[in-house]
Amino acid sequence: MAETTQHHHRSLRSNIARARGLGSAKEGVQHWWMQRVTAVALIPLGLWLVASLVRLAGADHAAIALWLGAPFNLGALALTVIAAYYHAALGLQMVLEDYVHKKPVKFVLIILIQLGAFALAAAAIVALLYVAFPG
Repeated sequence: MAETTQHHHRSLRSNIARARGLGSAKEGVQHWWMQRVTAVALIPLGLWLVASLVRLAGADHAAIALWLGAPFNLGALALTVIAAYYHAALGLQMVLEDYVHKKPVKFVLIILIQLGAFALAAAAIVALLYVAFPG
């Protein structure tokens, strides 16, 4: 009986530690924080982007290229792309961790999501640079 109670107590303690993100890898808290940081960063970046798109409505390619060539605009748009893809990858990883129970499948899918997010963000930034600095 004492062994069962002790095992239950240890199990409960490790479950609480995992819920707090204090497991062996301590990844839970960092993942949670990065989701919040990217979400908060996307608020002003998203508002700035919407306002910019409204101002640029109807603009021709040359005007958009000129706008995008401004260092602040290019930098802010690149940050928006990076934050959005990273936030999306974190969210998709969380869904996989909750609903995919086979560890090898989960591992492969998480790697694919991370590589996909990185590739898409890189392609978007290259496209921004191509529009901002043609030729």
